[in-house]
This record gives sequence, C-alpha cells and structure tokens, in this order.
Amino acid sequence: MIIEVNREADILEEYRSTPIGTLFEYHNLGREFKYYENAELLIGMCMDNRKQLRIPSKFAFIIRSAGGNLRYSEFKVSFAIAIGGVQAIALIAHTQCGMVGLRDRREAFIKGLEINGGWDKESAAEHFEYFAPMFEIKDEKEFVLTEAARLSEKYPKIQVAPLLYKVEDNRLYQLRSDGT
Repeated sequence: MIIEVNREADILEEYRSTPIGTLFEYHNLGREFKYYENAELLIGMCMDNRKQLRIPSKFAFIIRSAGGNLRYSEFKVSFAIAIGGVQAIALIAHTQCGMVGLRDRREAFIKGLEINGGWDKESAAEHFEYFAPMFEIKDEKEFVLTEAARLSEKYPKIQVAPLLYKVEDNRLYQLRSDGT
C-alpha cells in the first residue's frame, strides 16, 4: 500500500518526531532547514540521477547504489550506525527503476559496454551475467519492503522505513505491505 504525505498528519505515527518524519517534512512539506552538526539518518537510495531529495546539509548519510540495494553496502550501513550514530534508515525505492526487468536490457547493456566502455562483447556478457542477478529486482515496492525487513532484523535497534520516490511527481511516499 502506498501512503501519501501531503501534511504532517499524513506521516505514519511511528515516523512522527523521528528523522524519518523529518525527512518527509523537509522533502514533501517544505519545512525550513535547520543546522545539523551530525547526521540523524542514513538514506539508502538508487543511483538514478532523476531523484534529488530536499534536505539540509549534514542531515543524513546517503548511500546510492543500483536499485537502492544495500546488500553489498552493509559495512557502510554499519559504519553510519556504529560511528555516525544514526538511529534510523530511510530505504527509498523509486518508480521507473532501471534495475526492474534488468534481464530485458541484457543486449543493450552489453552493446553499451562495447561502445561506451571499450569492452569486448564476451567480457561485457560475462560481466552482465555475473552481476545482474545481484542487482535485478522484480518490483521496486516489494523489494524495498523485503530489504527494510531484512535490515530491521539485522539492526534491531534501528528504525528502518521502506519508502517510495515517485519520479513522476518528485515526492516521497510511505509503504506498507498489503498485510498490515
């Protein structure tokens, strides 16, 4: 289920008065920026260049990776928690993600590495075959819900929020599994 945030009352109760709620206030509601000495939040999001968050300097650590997949960035996540002291993670998927249906782009990927990267076709194909299974996602909403649950289990004292960024309107949305 996708839940809009158009006013403070739309922010889910568990996110109010937390860095997750503050993220919504900055990005969706235009809250005036305040000064931060230290990051309060870790944001995991896709490397896609169409997504820009409206947040103040030093408010958050940000890890960008293909599909917002943090499985291969766990040391960075642990660092933000252990050394950075963050108590919350905003895991942000987005619409129109290039990692959805990645297999369908196999030939374009290989050709692009040949033309743009100077790779030979065989090496490009091997590269795709090795890494595509690690990063392909079937559905961005399902992926971020599953990944948020995994991270919540791994870091039980950390609030992990599965969110969706709609490229179509540049806004953040809250996600809930249909079962809750």
